[in-house]
Amino acid sequence: MYNYMRALEDRFTPKPDRKQRRDLEAKRQEVATLLDKQGRKKLLRLVDAHTMAQEEMALESFIAGFRLAWGIAAELSVNGSYSYEQEQFNRVQERGEPYA
Repeated sequence: MYNYMRALEDRFTPKPDRKQRRDLEAKRQEVATLLDKQGRKKLLRLVDAHTMAQEEMALESFIAGFRLAWGIAAELSVNGSYSYEQEQFNRVQERGEPYA
């Protein structure tokens, strides 16, 4: 299921355009020129770790949203189509109050 969710997320998640990628790379290069070799290695590790964390969070968020939508769809299919008016009417009926 995890691979399926990754494929769905990849298909429906917008990707940064070329200009954004160029801008990010230019900024990374600008910072890298200020650092020595050891600092550049640390910067690259930091960028890689940040990218991996962002990708993992995006996937987890997509999965959570998908599960929520799946649950809503399953709930609606049990009772037929959803009606806010009917839900409010049922709540009032349960409390024994007249429906206005």
